[in-house]
Amino acid sequence: MKLHFLGTGSGMPSKQRNVSGLGLTLPKQTWLFDCGEATQHQILHTSLKPRKVSAVFITHLHGDHVFGLPGFLSTRSALAGTDPLTLYGPKGIKKWLEMTLNVTGSYLGYPLTIVEYRDGDEFLQDGHRVTVKKLEHRFPSYGFRIEAPIRPGTLLVDKVKALGIPNGPIYGQIKQVETFEFEGKTYASKEYVTEPVTGPVIAILGDTVPCENAERLARDADVLVHEATFMEAEAKLARQYGHSTTVEAAALAKTCRVGQLIVTHISARYQGRESEFKAEVVTAFGNSHVASDFDEIIVGD
Repeated sequence: MKLHFLGTGSGMPSKQRNVSGLGLTLPKQTWLFDCGEATQHQILHTSLKPRKVSAVFITHLHGDHVFGLPGFLSTRSALAGTDPLTLYGPKGIKKWLEMTLNVTGSYLGYPLTIVEYRDGDEFLQDGHRVTVKKLEHRFPSYGFRIEAPIRPGTLLVDKVKALGIPNGPIYGQIKQVETFEFEGKTYASKEYVTEPVTGPVIAILGDTVPCENAERLARDADVLVHEATFMEAEAKLARQYGHSTTVEAAALAKTCRVGQLIVTHISARYQGRESEFKAEVVTAFGNSHVASDFDEIIVGD
């Protein structure tokens, strides 16, 4: 799994940071989280392919998180994307998107399913479990917890060979069944395979102030993507606009024992103060990264 940061700024684009957009590549598919204005242009500078995108998740309907969506969906069609796509978003996204596509005469050459989620919903998408929780913002905003599927353990080849079993299809079958037979004897597969491997967990939060649901989504995650619109000195301003500070994002990461914190949605007021901003984050939580546009972060092995 790999995170591709397409836009890491807040509110409006700047020369350094575009508005919100995040790609997540899976073994065979790609997802998008938010699709601010010019997200498709940002994609042109990456290895991402619009035709590979099978799902889009929208955290909330503020313009800096959705204004690029109609253009992206139309371009995906123009690039001969024919595979189905599922769009997950809060109430209202279906009406807004369908009206926009109709008024502009936009035609999509692929099946589009629009799912308006609610707090607490869970979905299976491309084999991954996605949990949705409502956050606390001045506008309905949500976060996602993505859990990769559990993978079978590794075959203990030397132990299998000791039974006298030659290389063949049975080696692959042993990992898929509870028992297997060889020369009239039955064996428990678990004795010849290592423990299943738990897949990585990623928490991606929309705009929010610190809240309990943010903790529920982030608990023990391998990676937490959290907004840090303001530095701690602007904490009152952060609360006024329903955002978090660097220190608050770091505190959540520490409380939830996450593996790595990545902060994004950064105010343009910190242009020229990047080192100061980064120092405040890393001081509060050591394994942190301040995202920039086009950063790529590998999650898991």
